[in-house]
Amino acid sequence: MSDIVISGSGLFIPPFTITNDELVEAYNTYANRFNEEHADAIASGETEALPLSSSEFIEKASGIKARYAMYKDGIVNPDIMHPVFPMTQEGATPEMVTMGVAAAREAMEQAGKTADDIDMIIVSSTFRQRDYPGMSVEIQRELGVKGFAYDMGIACSSATFGLINAYTALKAGTAKCVLFINPEFTTPGLDFRDRDSHFIFGDVATAAILEPEETATSKHAFRILSTRQFTQYSDNIRCDASYADHCFENVPDNRYAFKQQGRKVFKELLPLVTNFIESELADNKVEASALKRMWLHQANINMNLFAVKKLLGRLPEGDEAPVVLDEFANTASSGSVIAFHRYKDDFKTGDKGLICSFGAGYSIGSLLVEKL
Repeated sequence: MSDIVISGSGLFIPPFTITNDELVEAYNTYANRFNEEHADAIASGETEALPLSSSEFIEKASGIKARYAMYKDGIVNPDIMHPVFPMTQEGATPEMVTMGVAAAREAMEQAGKTADDIDMIIVSSTFRQRDYPGMSVEIQRELGVKGFAYDMGIACSSATFGLINAYTALKAGTAKCVLFINPEFTTPGLDFRDRDSHFIFGDVATAAILEPEETATSKHAFRILSTRQFTQYSDNIRCDASYADHCFENVPDNRYAFKQQGRKVFKELLPLVTNFIESELADNKVEASALKRMWLHQANINMNLFAVKKLLGRLPEGDEAPVVLDEFANTASSGSVIAFHRYKDDFKTGDKGLICSFGAGYSIGSLLVEKL
């Protein structure tokens, strides 16, 4: 049975950057107005005052300095506090399709593949703008790919699970060349009036080509040595929005928004992650110190440093575990693939690395790879 390789990757960066300072200015203006308008209720204890934020607080809590966004003006306007964009309607192209197509084209170019070479598309993402028809099928049409396509997702591990699904299809012989696409249009899923989460997400799209080793011609190819997946239910990271919400009265206006119990996530998820990685490396007789790089999920700098220190017995040096969340923020499931795309070109034949994501679910996914 043929070995499978990742022969190319792609990255789409949205047109707008939003700094911490810009977010904080908008949020603090909103919070101060709220506190002034509700001063009597706050004084009597009927209402809680909204706390103010700062760029220093955001960077210390997360490592995030900025993020990219498809739309900016509404987010930084204290009178609006959400992205403003046209509602997706029949005949209009959703943002996730536009983003996915752009990332896909770069991955195809890097892998040296055309639409005629691809017979399967997987679009795997945390968020969806539309339940059906599938975003993947619309992207398939835009790219002119034959074969079939489908959408999937499992929150913060959507990217690695999507890559693993592509790998599995190739191993099973149900596809000859798979285009994996990971568009994360996350900013509409944030409550920008919430001090503890308004800074977390940014928009982005990634993509990759997977194919049998014997058909790969790209100088960027990485052989997949091992894959692993894990899930264990937790509702410490959640979004409650539902297609059935129109059936209910008094639906909270922030029901759509990302929510998490951060301290519980840190305490519960990190031991699962480090044990998971240690087990995969042990089964493949690879020491953590033998990895040239760990391309880890990019949610929080403190989580990444904790995990790497546990695995290596020390803090990472240089680009051993590159950080991209300072520039991109948390991009839901895309962070590990962004890191892989940005920090893979210095690999030599035989160098090994680990692509790993973890988050809501709880879910963990990883791919152990080796440069051809």
